[in-house]
Amino acid sequence: MPESDLQRETREVTSANVPVEEAAEDVGHRPPTVPGSQQPPLGRPEETTNVGVDRGRVIGVGMKAVADWSLRFLFVAAALWVLWWILGKVWVGVLPIILALIVSTVLWPVVNLLRRKLAPALATVLTLLLAFGLVGGVLTALAPSVASQSQEIFEQASDGIGQVSDWLNGPPLNLEQTQVDQYVGTAVDWLQDQSTQAASYLATGVGAVGSALVTLAMVLVLTFFFLKDGPEFLPWLRRTMGRSAGRHLTEALTRVWNTLGGFIRTQAIVSAADAVLIGAGLLILQVPLALALAVLTFAGGFIPIVGALIAGGLAVLVALVTQGFTTAVWVLVLVLAVQQIEGNVLQPALQGRSMQMHPGIILLAVAGGGTLFGIIGAFLAVPVAASVVVLLRYLSEQVDLRTGDLTADDLAVTTPEGAVAAARAEHEAPLFRARAAEEHEQEERTIQQVVRGGRSRPRLPRRRPRGATRATRPGKRDAPAPREDGPDPSAT
Repeated sequence: MPESDLQRETREVTSANVPVEEAAEDVGHRPPTVPGSQQPPLGRPEETTNVGVDRGRVIGVGMKAVADWSLRFLFVAAALWVLWWILGKVWVGVLPIILALIVSTVLWPVVNLLRRKLAPALATVLTLLLAFGLVGGVLTALAPSVASQSQEIFEQASDGIGQVSDWLNGPPLNLEQTQVDQYVGTAVDWLQDQSTQAASYLATGVGAVGSALVTLAMVLVLTFFFLKDGPEFLPWLRRTMGRSAGRHLTEALTRVWNTLGGFIRTQAIVSAADAVLIGAGLLILQVPLALALAVLTFAGGFIPIVGALIAGGLAVLVALVTQGFTTAVWVLVLVLAVQQIEGNVLQPALQGRSMQMHPGIILLAVAGGGTLFGIIGAFLAVPVAASVVVLLRYLSEQVDLRTGDLTADDLAVTTPEGAVAAARAEHEAPLFRARAAEEHEQEERTIQQVVRGGRSRPRLPRRRPRGATRATRPGKRDAPAPREDGPDPSAT
């Protein structure tokens, strides 16, 4: 029997005349006996329905896959959080870039048309001047109407408040005048408190106006350079990033550009149709500020769903204050009818081709953008969501090309570089198929080896009598027990 550690320690400290522990009669750690337990043999265990591979092994493989994907998800979430944090720090500089890109997508068709006859810089300047003239002309035309009718609306609003007070005093509410005065006084006090807070925020408001002017100036400058030097960006990107990455970036960014341009132009057409129909209806009903409300409807149309509701609600409110309840009901019917035409005819026919996004995604994007970034977030939510969807679809196409589910001829590309990238991805499909076939063949070989080795019908080993041990010799490992269901597969 080999020397134990305790015997070796005893021999080592003998010269120091230091006594060591003596070996107990029953060696080993023996925990307290569990109630109801006894020494083996205990008989045969209960029957089991798991006669194949141990379920614990299969569950362990599944949990390992879940753990791997969870770790990947955590890495992606951490990267997105860092990106979001950086975006929040540089948002002041990122916002003008995004707005300039959106404006550039609207003005680019005009610039591209003028570049055929004029120099790029001159074509860009003329386009910007034309856009400024159009916007300024609309505002100049609306200013006198708004100024002349605003006083009338305020006076009629006072009369409307009196009518509401009389309605509260009469049936079915029958409120006393003192209660009405109390409610009015409470409302006046609240307005005074709000005006006091607004006065305290005056300095902040001035700073916000200054920041808005700086942002507007940056948007104009960036729009000029985007329109003038935009066609040189993708060649520079290919030279910088290399052939492979440059091809993918060229195709993906071109699709994003086309999607943004299509969204803005389509939304402009839909908003213009809404503004014309609602404006014509307001003119027929003789609602004051009809043209101003039509322009507001056009501007609100660029915030899908929410903008149209706000503009329509304001039109109904103006009609209620100035023309009475009956006219307000007609304006409400008009707004709802126009919204139905927009949602069921114009939006599916025009915007569905450019974005191909579900209305639920659009609504969630607008709600999230408005909650996080206010009006600017609500305006930018749909273009940003559409860009993300375009990138995800491009990645899905690349995956399908490599799996062999699609070919390059099945795709509609927007650039020659995209065609080359698609052909390269299709050329790599046999490599992925070969890897998958190799893994499948390896699994099949493993299964066949197990079947040939007689392991397809596992058996429990025989129990040894109590106290029986296998003979061993010092310095030599235990020999494996012979199998009962066939020869040892390693011998073959």
